[in-house]
Amino acid sequence: MTEPAEPSAYGVSIDAQPGQAAIRLNGELIPSGQVTGYVLEHDVAAALPTLILHTRQPDHVQWQGLARVAVADPGQDAGQAVAAFLQGIDPGALERVALERDDLDGSSHELTVAMLRQLADWALGRN
Repeated sequence: MTEPAEPSAYGVSIDAQPGQAAIRLNGELIPSGQVTGYVLEHDVAAALPTLILHTRQPDHVQWQGLARVAVADPGQDAGQAVAAFLQGIDPGALERVALERDDLDGSSHELTVAMLRQLADWALGRN
């Protein structure tokens, strides 16, 4: 997903019970049955949480809403999603951050392990 220059923020309200969830974006209820699942993540150091909605895609769907919102494409190949994520990584930044991690252990492959852990953290929205 490409981040906009100035992220949009949406008011979000979720009333969830087993088997159902009523989700409102800026007070507008998303029609029942349109959302098949959702993930809400928040890195406390980040400004806004991220809400990922897994949806059915009927015609004329419009999203209006204050949280960073990403609409997941369940048909997207996981390999394509991973490749797109990795292509957006700055190698120099990855190396710098990996070398500063506190979990370096002195093993023969510690830099590779640190980079993989860092990529996993970034993929989960953690710094």
